[in-house]
Amino acid sequence: MKQTNKPETTIVIFGATGDLAKRKLYPSLFNLYKTERLNEKFAVVGAARRPWSNDTLRETVAEALHNEDKELVAKFCEHFYYLPFDATNKNSYHELNSLLTELDEQFNIPGNRIFYMAMSPQFFGTIATNLKSEGLTNTNGWTRLIIEKPFGRDLTSAKQLNQEIREAFSEDEIYRIDHYLGKEMVQNIEVIRFGNAIFEPLWSNRYISNIQITSSETLGVEDRGGYYETSGALRDMVQNHMIQMVSLLAMDPPIRLTPEEIRSEKIKVLRALRPVSQEETGKYFVRGQYGPGTISGNEVPGYRSENNVDPKSHTETYVAGKLLIDSHRWAGVPFYIRTGKRMKMKSTQIIIQFKELPMNLYYKEEDKIHPNLLSIHIQPDEGITLTLNGKKSGLAGGTTPVKLDYCNNCIDQQNTPEAYERLIYDCMLGDATNFAHWDEVDLSWNFIDEISKAWHKDGENLTTYASGSMGPREADELLENDGFTWWPIANEVRKY
Repeated sequence: MKQTNKPETTIVIFGATGDLAKRKLYPSLFNLYKTERLNEKFAVVGAARRPWSNDTLRETVAEALHNEDKELVAKFCEHFYYLPFDATNKNSYHELNSLLTELDEQFNIPGNRIFYMAMSPQFFGTIATNLKSEGLTNTNGWTRLIIEKPFGRDLTSAKQLNQEIREAFSEDEIYRIDHYLGKEMVQNIEVIRFGNAIFEPLWSNRYISNIQITSSETLGVEDRGGYYETSGALRDMVQNHMIQMVSLLAMDPPIRLTPEEIRSEKIKVLRALRPVSQEETGKYFVRGQYGPGTISGNEVPGYRSENNVDPKSHTETYVAGKLLIDSHRWAGVPFYIRTGKRMKMKSTQIIIQFKELPMNLYYKEEDKIHPNLLSIHIQPDEGITLTLNGKKSGLAGGTTPVKLDYCNNCIDQQNTPEAYERLIYDCMLGDATNFAHWDEVDLSWNFIDEISKAWHKDGENLTTYASGSMGPREADELLENDGFTWWPIANEVRKY
């Protein structure tokens, strides 16, 4: 079937009354509509347990878009419909099917349907199975399923969930969303690497000494204490976001820029990840939990004092790790990752540290030369910094670090798409490049599970760090043991 750049589709959002839908999905769909990537041949059906009406949903959507043009918002909301829905009741699926058939005719939609799971993962399998059995996937157009994380909580549960979903949808119809893969500068990694002659020839263990990935938040668990107690930073951040960034940084150049070829190279990286046994976990990974501290001059409580958190909890809110990739390109190069809550600043940043010259004429023991660094800033600022060495001004001579900066979102911040906007549009176009394939999920859980099991056995092996810091001392030692240090992360959005 021919695919246009203005998809004609019905989108069913399971969990339409939830926070994700209000904060991300409705604004993202509106931006697609505002920029005319959606034409008038679309409809959105909100499905959830609350006894809302069409008008209630439209009012909620309008509230989420309160800063937008009121006339355009009103026109946009005319495409929204609501259905009170019980995921375990087959009658709900019959009612949904009837409504979708009516909307196809009303908006002249050729049977294309996206089912978006924006609710509790415990219902993912049930809904997928019933969509198939009650005929909602039997249309003249295409059907696609978008699934939010977490995709399981370990390899066993992920396999079970995948089996349930695969009974209703084929792998090429399943879009496992990882919003990090929709971020502008994460997608820019491929361009930086494969579109620049000065980087790709250097992108290996011959020239790179280590790679550091930091994803830090200033917020605590807020009202998500109950969820976080069953998840922790390892499952919430490392299994998906951090490992996905590692695979993009380490993959070999694909034969061509197609979803299949890019995915194939990422999977090779995940297969080459050196397994960490339970006995070795303490050598390669550090887990921490935030204690009381100060953020922006305000006193904040520790994790164990948060709502819905066990006062004796051993759940980690911070993870630092050393990943090794046993491949010809990366043998001997450590990939250091760290992610945590209640840290000094909010930032996601990648730093590639290049090796020193074998004999640098400007090296002095008392004035060590600064290594060359490539920094990829993902959020809140978006851009690239290349740190080189230049001559110090004045008569004394010597070297000083010189930073070449490019700020992506300083130039045209208004037109930078939000991650969800880009990913939803990709799904409409049938482009799965920036979604996780089952093989990636399988391999990442296989790697993470051993670490998780080790931590579960050794409940006392948990360090604390003060809120407002950059994490526990043990994370610094992880690098110091290899002769490296964490590079400071960007502490402010650059001004131009």
